[in-house]
Amino acid sequence: MNFAVLIPILIIYMGIMSWLAYYGYKKTVTESDYLVGGRNIHPVIMALSYGATFISTSAIVGFGGVSAAHGFSLLWLAFLNIVLGIFVAFAIFGTKIRKLSLDLNATTFPTLLGKRYDSKFITVFSGAMIFILMPAYTSIVLIGGGRFLQESLSMNFNLALILLAAIIGIYVVTGGIKAVMYTDAFGAVVMLVGMAIFLFVTYQAVGGIMEGHNGLTAMKDLVPQALVDQGHQGWTSMPEFGSPLWWTIVSTIIMGVGIGVLAQPQLAMRCMTVKDDRALYRSVLVGGVFIFFMTGAAFVIGPLSNLYFYEKTGEIALTAAKGNVDLIIPIFINQIMPEWFIYLFTLTLLSATISTISSLIHVQATAFGQDILKTLGVQSLFGSKLNPSRIGVLIGVIAAVILAYLLPAGIIAQATAFWFGICAAGFMPALIGALYWKRATKSAAIASMIVGFSVSIIGFLFLHLKESVAIGLSQAWFRKPAILPYPWTHIDPLFYALPLSTVVFIMFSLLDKSSNMKLEKEKESILQAVSE
Repeated sequence: MNFAVLIPILIIYMGIMSWLAYYGYKKTVTESDYLVGGRNIHPVIMALSYGATFISTSAIVGFGGVSAAHGFSLLWLAFLNIVLGIFVAFAIFGTKIRKLSLDLNATTFPTLLGKRYDSKFITVFSGAMIFILMPAYTSIVLIGGGRFLQESLSMNFNLALILLAAIIGIYVVTGGIKAVMYTDAFGAVVMLVGMAIFLFVTYQAVGGIMEGHNGLTAMKDLVPQALVDQGHQGWTSMPEFGSPLWWTIVSTIIMGVGIGVLAQPQLAMRCMTVKDDRALYRSVLVGGVFIFFMTGAAFVIGPLSNLYFYEKTGEIALTAAKGNVDLIIPIFINQIMPEWFIYLFTLTLLSATISTISSLIHVQATAFGQDILKTLGVQSLFGSKLNPSRIGVLIGVIAAVILAYLLPAGIIAQATAFWFGICAAGFMPALIGALYWKRATKSAAIASMIVGFSVSIIGFLFLHLKESVAIGLSQAWFRKPAILPYPWTHIDPLFYALPLSTVVFIMFSLLDKSSNMKLEKEKESILQAVSE
């Protein structure tokens, strides 16, 4: 490492981030400022912050590594990210979320649902699910940043985790959502520049677009036999339809993350921070371009790294990384890029890590302080004058660091899909009903959320092989790694949890409607009998 170059770059970068965080702190006066930025955030800032929150180290490092192993099939996820994650999220869902949150004076995702359905239980339950389950996602983003610093700067992994967690905790505690969004927007610009250069240099290193893709196609016979047995048909082809690998790629990675983005609390909150629908429409183009360069670039660079490694070392990317997909992108960067770019990409990954985790920690903190404690009537903890949400920041950071030590290697993409999928099953029917169906009822929302989260968790514990084997409850209780045979072992729980929660939501709403109509008719008949 050239510290004479690295240290000044880091000082400048941290100086800008610190100034933006301080600026956000000075602009944070009211509770509304801390939670939703006073609802007057500029649309470009919102779009960049949304994109930077959406695209973390899990997308660049984790999913980039997974695409190196599985090929261009992940580009379907980039497509869904743009269509659903940007266009639908902003222009269709976002406008409704903004208006409903304003009408109900809701400043968090759980309070939006709770006030819409007039249910404190929904607010507390939603906040609890976020506070308990989101650390699994937060920790893998932290792992991605730590692994990159470990490989690129030869930094101790433990030190990298603690350093990143401390920086993020300070930003969120002091400045709230404004500090988070301002630093996100700056980080997004750094990320965009870094990934654009990375994509260009990657194509240059493999001989160009046509040469690179043709060369990767010709490497089909080099796919490891273990992946071939699961349905791998080459890095430029989709896996064999219905194979274990096809189910993993399509149900878990593409659909799990692609659909789950619509029910992400930390992303839905961004739509509450702008002043009108026009701002959301203006955000679509900025967000779409950003996501295209971030996910599209990562899912192209990953597979092409196989061609580069094979031409230089005679090994494919997975072998070069000793089987850990989370290390493929960091190692590839060290191999292909000049020293100055490694420092620039360090800032890119730092930006991705800080922007995403700061947003996740902010949502966890507000879930703890606003949605759980405040809804239950608790205004302070242990006699402290400190806002409970700020105490939630400290708890969230500590939980993320602890899980970062406990989770196994190569877990980034899988944990991301877990969080996105479980949010879709638990929140999406109730959210869509809140936005578009006036006859949706409280009991329907409660039943749907309980079913969605419960079925998802049961699926991960006892059906989906990757998680059920790692957790071990199925083996301990039923003497087998998963209780149902293939293909259930490779179908993501989203595929049955979301339909079930949707059916429950519709049935309960219709039954409530029928029950209410029956009661109204009984009242009318009683009143008529009395009048006679």
